[in-house]
Order: sequence, then C-alpha cells, then structure tokens
Amino acid sequence: MTDPKNPFDAMMRAGQEWAKSMNPALESFMPKGFEGMWPTLSADMMEATMGKTFNPEGLDAKTRLLLTLTGLTIMGAQAETQIRLTVRHAREAGATKQEVAETIAQAAMFGGVPAMTKAMTLANEVMEEDSNKDSDV
Repeated sequence: MTDPKNPFDAMMRAGQEWAKSMNPALESFMPKGFEGMWPTLSADMMEATMGKTFNPEGLDAKTRLLLTLTGLTIMGAQAETQIRLTVRHAREAGATKQEVAETIAQAAMFGGVPAMTKAMTLANEVMEEDSNKDSDV
C-alpha cells in the first residue's frame, strides 16, 4: 500500500464533486440547521396524526415524542437533526423544558453519559432558539 490517500476522504471528495455538479449550492451545504427546512407541526396536527385521535386509549403525541427522544438519545445522540426536530415538536405538543431534560437524563442509564450530554446540548440549543423567538414577538 504505497498510496497514502485515505479511501474515505477520496469517497467524500467524489461525493462532493458529484453534488456540486448537480447543484452548485450543495458545495457549501451544512447539515446543521437542516431541520429548519421542516416546519413545526401544530399541537393539534400532531395529536391527530400520532396521538389519541385514532386510538383514544393510546399514548398522546407528547408522550410519543418523549419516547422517541429517549430512543434517539440511547442511540448515542448521533442523529442531531432528528433530535432537534423531536425536541421542537415535543415542546409544541406540550412538553415542558423540565420534561425534555428528564427524558434525556433518564436515557443516560441506557445510552451513557456522553450520549446524554450531546442530546442535552442539542435540546438546550433548540429550547434557547424557541425562547429567543418568543422574546422577539
């Protein structure tokens, strides 16, 4: 092996060149903030689609979103966009900042402290953005 190039780097460069040829704007695309492309669903919409509307005896949307947040945290908090979206939607569905924090902290028992720390950082960023939006109104 006389080629000192990293095959992963070569693959990434090839992918970036392909994306650039398809759409020049993709050259500077950054995944952070990607979740901003999707609007936050209203609490009523979330309750209708994933809450008690079709299953009155089942879980409400807020609980389902908090359970989703638990799973995302346990996975190692690798899915940053999904965590951000889930926190944003859980807050809209009625979850308090305390409930979000407790959900992430509980997941540390299964996913570890590093996963909890990463998820908590992401959640705090989302909740801080929400607080800033509220103060702008």
